[in-house]
Amino acid sequence: MGVDKETGFLARNGAALLGAGVGLFVFLLYLSTLAPTVLYYDYPELFDPAMLQAEVAVLGIGHPSGYPTYMMLTHLFTYLPFGDAAYGVNLASAVYGTCAVVVIYGVALRLSGHIVAAAVGALALGVSPLFWGQAIIAEVYTLNALFIAVVISVLLLWRDRGNDRYGLLAAFLMGLSLTHHLTSGLLIPAGLAFVFVVDRKKFRQTKLLLKGLGLFIVGLLPYLYLPIRAAMEAPLNEADPSSPGRFLLLVTGGSYLLKLLTDLETGAAPGSDEVPSRSQPILQDVADRLTIYADYLYGQFPLLLMLAGLLGALCLAHTDRPAALLLGIAFFGWLVHALTYGVEDYYVFLIPAYVILSLFVAVGVGVVLRRAEALIGHLAENPLPKAALVLVLSLLALAVPLFGVRESYALEDRSDENFGRQTIESVAESVAPNATVLHHRSSLWYMVLVEERRRDLTLVDPFKTSWLRYEDVVWPDNLNSAEAAERYGTGDISGVEAARRAAERGPVYLLDHDVLGQVVGEDTFREAGFETVPVDGEVGLYELVPEGSEPYESGSVKR
Repeated sequence: MGVDKETGFLARNGAALLGAGVGLFVFLLYLSTLAPTVLYYDYPELFDPAMLQAEVAVLGIGHPSGYPTYMMLTHLFTYLPFGDAAYGVNLASAVYGTCAVVVIYGVALRLSGHIVAAAVGALALGVSPLFWGQAIIAEVYTLNALFIAVVISVLLLWRDRGNDRYGLLAAFLMGLSLTHHLTSGLLIPAGLAFVFVVDRKKFRQTKLLLKGLGLFIVGLLPYLYLPIRAAMEAPLNEADPSSPGRFLLLVTGGSYLLKLLTDLETGAAPGSDEVPSRSQPILQDVADRLTIYADYLYGQFPLLLMLAGLLGALCLAHTDRPAALLLGIAFFGWLVHALTYGVEDYYVFLIPAYVILSLFVAVGVGVVLRRAEALIGHLAENPLPKAALVLVLSLLALAVPLFGVRESYALEDRSDENFGRQTIESVAESVAPNATVLHHRSSLWYMVLVEERRRDLTLVDPFKTSWLRYEDVVWPDNLNSAEAAERYGTGDISGVEAARRAAERGPVYLLDHDVLGQVVGEDTFREAGFETVPVDGEVGLYELVPEGSEPYESGSVKR
């Protein structure tokens, strides 16, 4: 009797148990490789984490498109009773990533009808190096993946259960997902096409459409966070959405477009300090990206799973055309966006496409496993050997996405990542009182705003970004970019003019970006007549000493 109860329990709850096991597995991977504290600026892999950690902790306003939902939701993690606030923000990414994997498991189970295939698809996403790497740092992409997975899940529930409440919920979630990341906007045309194919009569139900539109607008309400926090003079405000024009530039990503047009006029590569050859056409750049993208795609999913994904997409197009349309429109839309978007870390915009690919993988694996199980059923008449063969087959399938986990673990592991903390401690201990430090989107914002250390310093960020900035290029003055340029010389993106003006007020330091692979570095300042005196070579901290002056004698500096 006990065996029967256990068998019945497994039969009823096996899918939930396997999904929970997949979620627990990836969460433990993320937790063991999680960055332990404040991060730093690195080019291009760590554009934003140091800034996001500070902005989330103080409820600031991020770079375009502002990420209001992310700011408010992730801020809750800064109240955890363990680790510092930066660790809490890193942990949020791991939690969002784990939840995304679990939801993908549920969607994959619905599409494939096979629990092992669903687990394979979910694991393929969860242990893919790019997704894994974003789940262990302060970044926005795992929450974006979670929103995408949830919207797809709700749309499928609407189709399968025929309840309009799920459709209305999907409309609300689409609006909410836009307040986090604009790329989720591709779910709107994909979702509308899905609804049209499933039941086009819904588009003639005016009352239902108005409800859906209303809930979509309600989902956009987190955008109000941006002007409200700007009016409250948020401690960190990268885009200043205090006027309708600037608000629209922020939430639409228009600052990126304006910066791109400016770069094209000046001949600068999008988001880069390099000047490309005019003979390099845009189509050639896209072709180069296609080559790199092929490498990224192959590096994220084993070849067997890639083939399974192709099979799954073809089978879904034959057996479930509405779902194939929903996933296909989103998949190809995100591919095109990633290939044409003018930023150096464009590869992170492939993550939504990987979400869809993992679903295709699950469908394809499900087809293969069902065929193999049917063949085993014909060859093995005895139930015990048949069950053993099916178990072995299932274990082999589950092992495929795990083949490269050990190598990925070594590559992605940030559990000993203390460079950001080391930078803060070096500046706190070594920089002269009331000095100026030139830096770019570094962990120093976290030092002065979150930890409230060395608030005697002036922090100046004159260096180039991939969007048009309006505020927070200087600490502690609350200046817009034009005022900062006039007072501090931040209009010169080399930093030389800012260094000259700072030197008139007292000691000036550079957090050297050459150490982090940047174009701007201490050589620029040597050529401008400054002596670059090493203060801490490990973190790239230098004092910039004008001709005829003596360097500050580093001693005991109060933190």
